[in-house]
Amino acid sequence: MSAALDLYAKLTETTDEKERARLIAEAFDALEARFPQLNDLATQGHVRESELRLQKEIKEVEARLQKAINEGDANLQKEIKGVELQIKQVEVNLHQVMAAQTRWLLGGLAILGTVFKLADLLIGP
Repeated sequence: MSAALDLYAKLTETTDEKERARLIAEAFDALEARFPQLNDLATQGHVRESELRLQKEIKEVEARLQKAINEGDANLQKEIKGVELQIKQVEVNLHQVMAAQTRWLLGGLAILGTVFKLADLLIGP
């Protein structure tokens, strides 16, 4: 039996006005418990408004994230170029050291050759 028919049956069975008032109050209480307050219900307009607001916030967050990514990328590229310059400087320094060692080695060999020639002249036949 539906709630409305059940209430009707109870109301027609009782003759006491206080009992009828209590039955009606209980029916309203059950009805309120079953259905939320109309003020608490979200209308389609409220849902759409919330959806648009969320979409706007999502786009703002996406824009901020993209900006942060671009800034991070620019900083990373700058650091990479700095490291590349340092590597080139190390290569230049290495070539300079190698050239100096080569000159020193050749100079040492030249002196050694001169020493052998002098020793040959001094020891001579």
